[in-house]
Amino acid sequence: MTTPTQRNCKLVLRYDGSRFFGWQRHGTKPTVQGAVEASLSAICGEPITIAGSGRTDRGAHAEGQVATASLPASVTISDELTRRLNETLPEGIEVTSVEEAPADFHARTSATGKQYRYVVWTGGPCPADQKPRVWTISGTLDVAAMQSAAPHFLGQHDFASFATRPNFQQKNTVRDLRRLDISEREGVVEFILEADGFLYKMVRNIVRCLVRVGEGRTAAAEIPRILAAKDRKAAPGTAPASGLILYEVFYEPV
Repeated sequence: MTTPTQRNCKLVLRYDGSRFFGWQRHGTKPTVQGAVEASLSAICGEPITIAGSGRTDRGAHAEGQVATASLPASVTISDELTRRLNETLPEGIEVTSVEEAPADFHARTSATGKQYRYVVWTGGPCPADQKPRVWTISGTLDVAAMQSAAPHFLGQHDFASFATRPNFQQKNTVRDLRRLDISEREGVVEFILEADGFLYKMVRNIVRCLVRVGEGRTAAAEIPRILAAKDRKAAPGTAPASGLILYEVFYEPV
């Protein structure tokens, strides 16, 4: 909560996750949170901490990560602040907008949903500049089979089988998956997933399962059984972080 001498600030960022050790501050290792906090602190002349809408792992990217920070009232929240941030941030991070937010707005707890995208490269040799941003697999995928399997995931389910976390049994693992679109263009397959929230590595685990369907290694009819098991061991492995993009975070209109 802000005070009369502070302003609540909402930042929207994009970043190349291949350059950082994830979102969360982690000692002296380069992280997105650490870099943004360092820039804000230098501009404001005092220590500033930020809260993100969620963490992204090392190698995962963002086009629409949202963060909140309490800034001194003396700092004008404007395009000039955006410019100054981008001048001081390391390569690979860009602040796309900065705006004042209501005092009770929080990047994580105020979110009503998120959209993630995941990109798989199947079009032969992958250009070097694209490798850090996709999952490269050999061979082709049966996109129609994956599209037919996708509806099994839609709606409200207990996604415990697709949650990677040692203590996930103790948490609420029910989520409402509102959208799961799969498209292919010139060998590049894109998955778009929207939900009211996501469990740790849930997107990457769902994508891995669907890719196995596209490879003919898992039958679509197996997905309801995997969901019903509520057991991570019942599902296939995890897709690499490189293909994952936090694309957008949704909030109620202010």
